[in-house]
Amino acid sequence: MGRPGTRTRRRPGLVLTVLALCGTVVAMQQTAMVPLLGDLPRLLHTTPDDASWMVTAALLAGAVATPIVSRLADVHGKRLLMTTSLAIMVAGSVIGAFADTLVLGIVARALQGAGLAVIPVGIAAMRDELPPERVPLGVALMSATLAVGAGAGLPLSGFVVSHLDWHAVFWVTGGAGALMLVAVPAVLNPPASVTRSAFDLPGALLLSAGLTALLLALTKGGAWGWTSPATVGCAVGGVLALLAFVPLELRSRSPLVNLRVARRRPVLLVNLASVLLGFAMYANMLVTTQLLQLPPATGFGLGLGTAEAGLWLAPSSLMFGIMAPVAAGLIRRIGAEATLLAGAAVMAGAYVARIAFSHALWQIVGGSVLVAAGTSLTFAAMPTLIIRAVPVTETSSANGLNTLLRSVGTFSSSAATTALTATGLHLVGAAWLPSFSGLSTVFAIAAGSAAVAGAIAVVLRATRQPEPGGTVPDLVLRPVPAGGGASAAARGPRRR
Repeated sequence: MGRPGTRTRRRPGLVLTVLALCGTVVAMQQTAMVPLLGDLPRLLHTTPDDASWMVTAALLAGAVATPIVSRLADVHGKRLLMTTSLAIMVAGSVIGAFADTLVLGIVARALQGAGLAVIPVGIAAMRDELPPERVPLGVALMSATLAVGAGAGLPLSGFVVSHLDWHAVFWVTGGAGALMLVAVPAVLNPPASVTRSAFDLPGALLLSAGLTALLLALTKGGAWGWTSPATVGCAVGGVLALLAFVPLELRSRSPLVNLRVARRRPVLLVNLASVLLGFAMYANMLVTTQLLQLPPATGFGLGLGTAEAGLWLAPSSLMFGIMAPVAAGLIRRIGAEATLLAGAAVMAGAYVARIAFSHALWQIVGGSVLVAAGTSLTFAAMPTLIIRAVPVTETSSANGLNTLLRSVGTFSSSAATTALTATGLHLVGAAWLPSFSGLSTVFAIAAGSAAVAGAIAVVLRATRQPEPGGTVPDLVLRPVPAGGGASAAARGPRRR
């Protein structure tokens, strides 16, 4: 395993491949159960609402685990925490492979979802393991895996359950996770040094409680009723817990989330953009799925089955991988802020176009691909901006917070889409189904979210501190040391 301080030069291509595959495997947990939602009530002898916890549990566990695992990775090393997270995910797969009750299934899915914390840690590991000129590509690829894996999970699990017992989905994801569990320690170096720091257990408990309550309100509000005591209680309790979390972290000597770093202008603005872009990204998947699957009697739906719809969603997921080297090249040439702006502009323009052009299959798939292309640019730019703005000791936790806030955006997108489509239902035959006006409203809000994120990119560029002589810091950067300014992070100058 090696000792702290012992570093071996790995081949960059091998590091990129293993970490990208690792991110893809853990991201598949987001959607691996979606094709089974219609059958799970029968398979687990439960109600449809309770069966939905097989999806919700993984998403909640991923959101809660991300800041905790990311902080521990900064303290104890990225290799240790990535392998630990993968081991937990594999354990969940093994439990799920034998689960025949809802409780066991939810436990399995929660353990699988905890593996999602691997992605922000992997983004930080790219900076440690790759030559500076390859870091933008590594960050872009690792960021893309969140969408690539989620998109791949739909057709893959649909194919598996159409030919094998439904438990085989757990065997497939568990087997892939086991391979990554072997590969990751082989390509990652041990930490150069180990920081001895107390773990902020009170902060972890308070943040976990607040996030769980708030995200439960967002994900279950549609089913429980937005004004029901359960939804309101979770929302209020979550907000109060998060408000109490702030002074606790400011007093802590070893905070779970370093709020003093998080409130720096560049970090704060990028995190705000992350929420907005997470909203816009997830709206693409949600609405595109409905357009593909709603019956033709609605006047706009195509009536495709789950497996077929999953295949038509695959091009959007593949676009993330295709755009990763493009995003890396743009970051090097025009800067991370300009890349963020370009991606947000593509997303906003594509959403506006989709309001008018979302009836034929080529329009639906083409519009989804365009949104995905813009999203890929933004997801590559944001970790780069975070890495540049934070101390080296905060790289994983800062990216973990950014990933968490992106998840908050996706949960909010799901809640908003559910609420907006529910208000525009119309009778089709004997069923009440969403209207196109409700779906187009989601498109409009997503376009607005992307446009505001673009405006944030403009502010980031305008407020970026120049070096003496009219230069700005180079785009391939080391994180700033604690207490250092933006110029301290630069590897070298680049002309405006």
